[in-house]
Amino acid sequence: QLQLVESGGGLVQPGESLRLACRASSTLDDYAIGWFRQAPGKEREGVACNCRDATTNTVDFVKGRFAISRDNDRDTVYLQMNMLNPEDTAVYYCAAVGVRWYSYCSLYQSDYSVWGQGTQVTVSS
Repeated sequence: QLQLVESGGGLVQPGESLRLACRASSTLDDYAIGWFRQAPGKEREGVACNCRDATTNTVDFVKGRFAISRDNDRDTVYLQMNMLNPEDTAVYYCAAVGVRWYSYCSLYQSDYSVWGQGTQVTVSS
């Protein structure tokens, strides 16, 4: 059973950066990976996803600021977050789903079957 562990969250000031990591317990070669977030009082939403062939998809409200990447040698997927603002404050989760198609990844949480425990990101001055 694949397990995911997120790390890298913390408290930062507006305009600063963080890099989140999602470490898997085994190879991610057959999985698409997504990053999601849930702010207080809001539903969980998709942020970015990374397909088996490393193709990525990012939601409009973080384009140009966030980037997702994977390192299959380390079984890890990263979310680089730049120019953070208070609206980015949330618990960030990574998720995985086994897929057949190399260039497919989803930003819908219902498509994912394995979830990490989440890491808190707080952006405040």
